[in-house]
Amino acid sequence: MDELVKIIGIGLISLIIIIIMKQYRPEFAIYISLIAGVIIFSIAMGKLSTIINLLQSISSKAGINSNFLSILLKITGIAFLAEFAVSICKDSGESAIASKIELGSKAIIISMSLPIISNLLDIILKILPK
Repeated sequence: MDELVKIIGIGLISLIIIIIMKQYRPEFAIYISLIAGVIIFSIAMGKLSTIINLLQSISSKAGINSNFLSILLKITGIAFLAEFAVSICKDSGESAIASKIELGSKAIIISMSLPIISNLLDIILKILPK
């Protein structure tokens, strides 16, 4: 709960600073937005380490291949980073670059998920009657 208050506080303070800055030096507004985003992202990352440890514990108890968990965590990280970059680009008015980042990150996510998809197909083929 403490982290949520910090995130909301940083967001609102940054918003006020950006509104004021846009009147005098609009070119600095994106820098403030970027700094606020990095700070908020770092606060959120602290919580993600707890989630990752819990998922690793559950996967080891369930006997899930640790490579699959690693892939899923990497895919999640790519999605978070891509969304952050896309938001920064859109805030800067660069929607074309934002859409390219989205496209590229989706392609990377699909390529990284191929081992999991392949394994699922193998399991399905083993279950189906011959």
